[in-house]
Amino acid sequence: MSTGVDLSQFFETFFDEADELLADMERLLLGLDLANPDIDELNAIFRAAHSIKGGAGTFGCFGQLADTTHLLENLLDLIRRGEMPLRKDMIDLFLETKDVLTAQVAAYRNSKEPDSEAYERICAQLRQLAQEQNGTLAAAPSAVPPPVAAPASPSVAVAASTATATPAAHAAGGGATGLPLHIRVNSLEAKDAEALGDEMALLGDVLHQERTAKSLSIWLNTTASASDLEAVCCFIVNADQVEITREALPATAGASLMAALDVGAVATQAGASKPEPTPAVPAQAAQEPVSPDSAAPVATPTPASPAAKAESKAPAAASNSSTIRVGVEKVDQIINLVGELVITQAMLVQTASTLDPVLHDRLLNGIEQLDRNARDLQEAVMSIRMMPMDYVFSRFPRVVRESASKMGKQIKLTTQGQATELDKSLIERIIDPLTHLVRNSIDHGIESPEKRVEAGKSPEGNLLLSAQHHGGQIVIEVADDGAGLSRERILKKALAQGMAVTENTPDEELWQLIFAPGFSTAEKVTDISGRGVGMDVVRRNIQAMGGHIQLSSRLGQGTSTRIVLPLTLAILDGMSVRVGEETFILPLSHVTESMQPSADQIRSISDTEHVLQVRGEYLPIVALHNVFAVDGAETDITKSIAVVLQAQDVRFALLVDHLIGQHQVVVKNLESNYRKIPGVSAATILGDGSVALIVDVFALMRFTRDKTTI
Repeated sequence: MSTGVDLSQFFETFFDEADELLADMERLLLGLDLANPDIDELNAIFRAAHSIKGGAGTFGCFGQLADTTHLLENLLDLIRRGEMPLRKDMIDLFLETKDVLTAQVAAYRNSKEPDSEAYERICAQLRQLAQEQNGTLAAAPSAVPPPVAAPASPSVAVAASTATATPAAHAAGGGATGLPLHIRVNSLEAKDAEALGDEMALLGDVLHQERTAKSLSIWLNTTASASDLEAVCCFIVNADQVEITREALPATAGASLMAALDVGAVATQAGASKPEPTPAVPAQAAQEPVSPDSAAPVATPTPASPAAKAESKAPAAASNSSTIRVGVEKVDQIINLVGELVITQAMLVQTASTLDPVLHDRLLNGIEQLDRNARDLQEAVMSIRMMPMDYVFSRFPRVVRESASKMGKQIKLTTQGQATELDKSLIERIIDPLTHLVRNSIDHGIESPEKRVEAGKSPEGNLLLSAQHHGGQIVIEVADDGAGLSRERILKKALAQGMAVTENTPDEELWQLIFAPGFSTAEKVTDISGRGVGMDVVRRNIQAMGGHIQLSSRLGQGTSTRIVLPLTLAILDGMSVRVGEETFILPLSHVTESMQPSADQIRSISDTEHVLQVRGEYLPIVALHNVFAVDGAETDITKSIAVVLQAQDVRFALLVDHLIGQHQVVVKNLESNYRKIPGVSAATILGDGSVALIVDVFALMRFTRDKTTI
């Protein structure tokens, strides 16, 4: 059976799966109860390390990754078996190891060598921890116990052991069942024997091997079932060649086993060579095509699979659903093509609107059906880009844990709405603003345990991260039960900086000063926050995503920051308006109402400035033709249409000539295709092929507030 398949085709899948496993590992480590750790969670953490080690070992070219995970796996194995009590410093070390592993995966993904200094440091710390437990220095790591070379004469026995094994453990043999599994494979070729040895080593501790010219016997200490082992073997040999029983180690194994333990490494008898591992993946690949999902580095049943069946009651939902890995650039290409299809469909509708419905009944019905199909296709494709907010929220338990530890605070993080979905392009851009808000809550918001007790609160502060859909938008909230914002301190700072505020300025307006560049009321600078930078950047980033940010606070009770974002930036629900001969698009999420102003609703502030009275509220008036210098527009306010827009907490009236209608438009980035235009967020193509500009509502809001050009 040929094994000459290029394994590099599986690298990207391995890296993706390794990243997912490391993220799961961090989440589970942070959730462990030190006093009473959940055995299923411990098993899941162990399996994550075991799977990464197995994949890295199978490829044979990710040495640092395999070695590091091997050391980590050994320690996790001791903990899950109850042989090593779990401590907080262990969790800290395992989290640091996860960071090193993440960096190693990133380096290998970019065809670079990982940081050797970090590798040596973390391995030394892991060995030190193992030494504390065993009383002797842990042996040098080996990603995969090396397969045994074919002996010169039949029936030569060779022993193998993992670095942290003890004589007592191996003498017992099979863990909970008492005896190890004995896997005997008959009528075996030499190249297949090496591959089988590698695969069995990935599924447990190889206690002993015996090779003859045509057979291989392996005694394996494993949690996998016999059927799982047989399934793995059947990727290389036929089922009738495999015999699996529970059987004690032969007497000849003892001396070799003890010798292996004495030197602290996997040993072979004198004269045995150490051949390069021969992965079993190519054997499978040579037999049948490999799908993207099964193209994992260990494309045979992964090392975690048997352990998962034997040790954990974790749900098997993942195995019941079929998934496929696709590069995001391919999804973006499909979305662009669907966008072009929607534009073409709009052009057909525009052209068909001039046809006689009696004479062209079938054509118009077909175009109507095309309209429905295009809409369904558009929604289906857009859903592919949607990702759950858990992708963002899952990284904050670590942020809160470490930041709170540095500040000497006790903080409980609660997350809600993890399944709420947001466009991938937005979900990646929201991480940094959210991180800044969370750190601000930890540093400035939540008090120290002593101050909380003095204020009659629990010493443990509460931090909430939540997400929910609201109409066509998503609302993300960061809330704490800390001290709240100090009106007195903010007002004093604002007056000192010469800002236009008074003692009577409402709280809502005063809180917005937090987002002014360089504004900070922090009494001291910390490495978490308090440098007077960042909040203005947070607001700019949110606005660049078509969203806005709201802040509310009550002294002594806490602060809440709400971020409101569109679900996607690729498609926009908009209102088309006409000014002169030009068409503009207003984001529908900012439109509250429209009306034709009457003379008694208009009040003059100056020769050029007016406000519109709407149900007792006076709204600034902005004429769109003045903003963009459009010729031929209606200048009489009473003959114009006033569209009331809201951005953040600011409402204003935008004057246009006509309302055309509401519809979805495909957003085109104007800056990348042309250049940045003040007051314009993007552009779209209309049904007649013309280009319409999408108005930047936040730029208009600044225009009304600052009375400056956009």
